[in-house]
Amino acid sequence: MSPIDRLKELTEHSRKKNTANKAAVMALFYPNDADETYLVLILRKTYKGVHSAQVGFPGGKAEPFDASAQQTALRETEEEIGVSQQDITVLKKATEIYIPPSNFFVQPFIGICNKTPNFIAQEEEVEAIIEVALSHFMDDGICITRTLTTSYATDIEVPAYLLNGHVVWGATAMMLSEVRELLKQVINH
Repeated sequence: MSPIDRLKELTEHSRKKNTANKAAVMALFYPNDADETYLVLILRKTYKGVHSAQVGFPGGKAEPFDASAQQTALRETEEEIGVSQQDITVLKKATEIYIPPSNFFVQPFIGICNKTPNFIAQEEEVEAIIEVALSHFMDDGICITRTLTTSYATDIEVPAYLLNGHVVWGATAMMLSEVRELLKQVINH
């Protein structure tokens, strides 16, 4: 889910790992009231910054008091969408990704919540909570391309996902791609 120009930039910038900030996010799956599996994403608020009004996972910047990247992901998930850390079982650590525009290395985790969460959006950071049915998430029809202007290129074709009417691209799409592939391996076995 990464354009060729982006792969080149990621490789070049990954050498700067020692100066990059750290963050962690959670790909959280849960049952809805009808016992169907869903994935939660967030729409970030509009602000002056590189990730303004973008769809992403709940999560955020590591703080000095976080014991680990997993603790960051759990804490930030609770802060942003109101799901208690105790209600989340972390299943897997996914592949860390570098995001050049914000100079962050982001560690994604895959987790589950065994009950339907009562989401509470963090007013300062979250514009909307996006609940995506697993059946929709796994449908190959969500894979699209869009022409976008990014921090590194103007009018570039980028691979993306169309989820509940939202175009999801960039680092979040790259992470979602890994989650989809892991789920396909589980489903096909």
